[in-house]
Amino acid sequence: MAVKNVLLIGNPLLRQISSEVTEFSTEVMDMIGDLKDTLYYLQDQYKMGRALAAPQIGNFKQIIYYRVGNVKKILINPKIISKSDSIIEVWDSCYSFKLAFFVKVKRHKTISVDYQDEKGQHHNGLFEDDLSELFQHEVDHLHGKLAVDYLENKEDLIMREEFEKIVDAGTAYNSV
Repeated sequence: MAVKNVLLIGNPLLRQISSEVTEFSTEVMDMIGDLKDTLYYLQDQYKMGRALAAPQIGNFKQIIYYRVGNVKKILINPKIISKSDSIIEVWDSCYSFKLAFFVKVKRHKTISVDYQDEKGQHHNGLFEDDLSELFQHEVDHLHGKLAVDYLENKEDLIMREEFEKIVDAGTAYNSV
């Protein structure tokens, strides 16, 4: 597989809606391999980030690849089927922003997601807190939506250098 270039904010392709995976073919496995290789490369380069959605590398299929440490997860055709009433507010960034800035966003504290794995098997996941926020972010990519779409006011935007000062003070967490 290969490390792919990430589409950057401003590229109109990031607003394209991705199609469902209907055949679990070698083409899909190749896309997953490209997502994996690209995510690992980006995590090494930026020293942060947890997931990547296929449209970010120009593959407009509903595929998300997640990795933190040895924990990996592939979500194909994910559908958020329920959301908690509880809302959390987090600083969110994105590889499509080159992690240069963060946006304060409001997300549901808990979500339930139906998805398929790389073999087409159906699963349901219950995600809370930072994983809930993360998978909402990644599912948004599949529908052409970006974290900046949630910007409510100009104080809710911060450069990475300032964000890292907040993290060092213990008042925010990494959310990509």
